[in-house]
Amino acid sequence: MSGTTNGRSPRSVALVGPYGSGKSALFDALMEAAGAPVKRPADPRNRPSTTELRLGHCQYLGDKWSILDCPGSIEFAHEVAAALTVVDLAVVVCEPTPTRALAVSPVLKQLAALGVPHMVFVNKIDTMEGSVADTLSALQAHISSPLVLRQVPIRTGEAVTGYVDVVSERAYRYRKGQPSELIQIPSEMTEAERDALNKLVEVLADNDDALLEKVLEDVKPTTAEIYADLRKDLAAGSVIEVLLGCADHAHGVRRLWKALRHDTPFNAETTERHSIAAAGPPLAQIYKTVHAGHTGKLSYARLWRGAIKDGVTLGSSRLGGVYHIVGGDLAKSPEAETGELVALGRLESVPTGATVSPSGAPEQLAFPEPPPPVYSMAIFTADRKDDVKLSGALQKLLEEDRTLTIEHQHDTGETILHGQGEIHLNTTIERLARNYGLRVTTQRPQVAYKETIRHAVHEHGRLKRQTGGHGQFADVKIDIAPRPRGAGFEFIDKVVGGSVPRNFIPAVGDAAEEAAKKGPFGFPVVDISVTLTDGQFHAVDSSDMAFKTATRMAMQDGLAKADPVLLEPIDRVTISVPNEFTARAQRLLTGRRGQILGYAERPGWTGWDDVEALVPESELHDLIIELRSQTLGLGTYRRRFDHLAESRAEAKRGAA
Repeated sequence: MSGTTNGRSPRSVALVGPYGSGKSALFDALMEAAGAPVKRPADPRNRPSTTELRLGHCQYLGDKWSILDCPGSIEFAHEVAAALTVVDLAVVVCEPTPTRALAVSPVLKQLAALGVPHMVFVNKIDTMEGSVADTLSALQAHISSPLVLRQVPIRTGEAVTGYVDVVSERAYRYRKGQPSELIQIPSEMTEAERDALNKLVEVLADNDDALLEKVLEDVKPTTAEIYADLRKDLAAGSVIEVLLGCADHAHGVRRLWKALRHDTPFNAETTERHSIAAAGPPLAQIYKTVHAGHTGKLSYARLWRGAIKDGVTLGSSRLGGVYHIVGGDLAKSPEAETGELVALGRLESVPTGATVSPSGAPEQLAFPEPPPPVYSMAIFTADRKDDVKLSGALQKLLEEDRTLTIEHQHDTGETILHGQGEIHLNTTIERLARNYGLRVTTQRPQVAYKETIRHAVHEHGRLKRQTGGHGQFADVKIDIAPRPRGAGFEFIDKVVGGSVPRNFIPAVGDAAEEAAKKGPFGFPVVDISVTLTDGQFHAVDSSDMAFKTATRMAMQDGLAKADPVLLEPIDRVTISVPNEFTARAQRLLTGRRGQILGYAERPGWTGWDDVEALVPESELHDLIIELRSQTLGLGTYRRRFDHLAESRAEAKRGAA
């Protein structure tokens, strides 16, 4: 893969779109059309869903390409964001069904926000029942840049059998697994093709005064002028090209290749978009990290500037291999060149998102922050001897996947895995078993309930034991009182006259605080004050231990008499959904004991709403599952702890 054949820098493309749109099938078809080896599934209908970025390298008509197949599930959206950070162009893959357009809207909004040039490939065109115009109209409702149709489908009966290329004004008949056949434009298609071309030119004329002048003078622009304007406007994000095809049958795939070859920006254009200096030492950015068994750690990187050779020192690590991916397998290369996406071996100290250079400290580039978690599992090893092994494996998984977080819950003693959904965490559990031989069990995390008291009490604790020799004696009198919510624990010493010697008072305070860690319901007690008011001691038999024991006795009896109450954590939750699902989201929240605070348009997301509510944490475990099931997989939420509140009677009985 070393060296260019035509002086044009290697380029990169990300295939993005919703789950089930056919991105992986298109990835395979593009590779196959370029002559690269492909590992196709035996039955394409049972193709496994993509859960992580898949990179492939190939050459098409002498140009080098890096193609990224991106996951479609919203649970792996951060993988998509990472891919979009480093590619030259994105291809949005969607189905020819207007009702599925809403599922495409998040990635379209993401592309617009990031300023990544992109085109649309309407896949599965052989299953289209309505019209392309209806699909485009549905998509257009979710983006501001105009969609321009590059092809008009040719129908034979109900089947789509080919297309007319709008710009070249040529017609082609699909042939399964082969290049399309050039045919005469059907007479009944002439008017539709002319209308499509006129619409395309009118859109382009909005950004080109010279072209607008020709349109006003009814002068037909040349094909070369249209191609040049298309390329310029696509790179600027002012138009979005739309092509048609069916990846499973390789229909329209070579036409897509030609559009990519002509319209995908080169490295110099992409670095300018990212404001990366053109001159300087070699510069690479890590966009994905993988621990690959015998190969060791692999850092997938975009080379923004210069060339990087195997064996060079990057940061504090000596590079242990440059790899291209051909047919799904690693192929070692002597170097990576400008514009390529490659895997770099054994950069042990370099995290995902970082930049590296042989010259030392390189400039830092923007990289997307991981989204907050929305789903959690408590995990346990089947054998406690595997706990250390689990800790090491989890650290590697955290390095690979920035959307995973691990929490060791102090109150419940659980190790909790947080992530982006049930599929995401189940995939993580499978990787633990497959890559590290670790079988873990999972369960719903316990809620970190707390307790407090409603009334103040005075309690007396007395310890007197004589067992021969020195005995044990301590006597304490304490007041236990509630404090304002959030005030925490407080110990006050009001002993006068030396009834409790000063050297024993710290033991009383420590024991009171320790006793508050487990109240009558078995949970930590918060927001109380404990005041030592009086006591007695024995010159020989009193000790720190004796005063601690007496204090614990007083605390246990006193807390039970102080009208204890269970507190549950309440989170402030913001659900984001398309506005057609806003009422459904509100019902979902109120059905989970949520208090609706209001809703408003989601900033920067036309057609979407944010619904805000206060919801008990105990109701949030599977919220994301139900939310997505009711919103075509599009809904999401974020949350933060807000306050503790007295639990309802049913929660109190359940905890007890």
